[in-house]
Amino acid sequence: MATPQTPNSNPSRVIPLTCSGHTRPVVHLQFSPISDGTYYLISACKDGNPMLRDGPTGDWIGTFMGHKGAVWSAKLSKDASKAVTASADFTAKVWDTYTGDVLYSFSHGHIVRSADISEDGTRIISGGQEKKLRIFDLNKPDTATVEAEGHESTIKSVIWDGDRNVVLSAGDDKEIRVWDLRSFGQINTFKTDQPITSMELSADGKYITSTAGKVVYFLDASTYQVFKSIQTAYDVSSVSLHPDNKRFVAGGSSDLCVRIYDFESGKELGLY
Repeated sequence: MATPQTPNSNPSRVIPLTCSGHTRPVVHLQFSPISDGTYYLISACKDGNPMLRDGPTGDWIGTFMGHKGAVWSAKLSKDASKAVTASADFTAKVWDTYTGDVLYSFSHGHIVRSADISEDGTRIISGGQEKKLRIFDLNKPDTATVEAEGHESTIKSVIWDGDRNVVLSAGDDKEIRVWDLRSFGQINTFKTDQPITSMELSADGKYITSTAGKVVYFLDASTYQVFKSIQTAYDVSSVSLHPDNKRFVAGGSSDLCVRIYDFESGKELGLY
């Protein structure tokens, strides 16, 4: 749900775009980094058909056809040439975003809730209802996967942080776990009072943004300590920090509203 910064963005006025096409609830959004003056939006939906759109206009580019169940997560590679999706059909798939073709399909033993792709686009990480993490090497797709266990409940979010050589996972067991990519051993944790509903890395890699219960967390991505937390009056389902680090957007699961906040003060700026 990360919102890219555009050159003429005006923080005092937000004009929402309506992007139709999905037939069931949209459960995950991601913008690609800005490259050559443009960026892209990918959406995951319970209709099983993730979609790629032009970021500035929201115009439909294409639909990735091939999943046989709800798609819970969809993310783009750094250069937006590949997409990785996680699905209730027990697979994580990697797609060519130019042709829409499936490049790889990796089977799991249960529903896959989240997947992410490395910065160089050669490896993916997945997690879900099996409570375990898996790393797949796209250069060696037929070799045995690297696995790690430790979560006690469903994994809802995974992040590949190549700058720190770690991956992060979070979910219903109320913990964000940090794993060293070299050993795939757990090296740090952050505990919350409620199940974690979302987690992502800010555009500059400085913060881990997360939600649990009625609280929005911003963790220092180097120390995994709380930089800032904001208590809301509603159950927060997701949060994303704008690349300018001045505003963030949060969505609720009970009132069906999206709110924009000032990052420094935590003051609500708008309700949509």
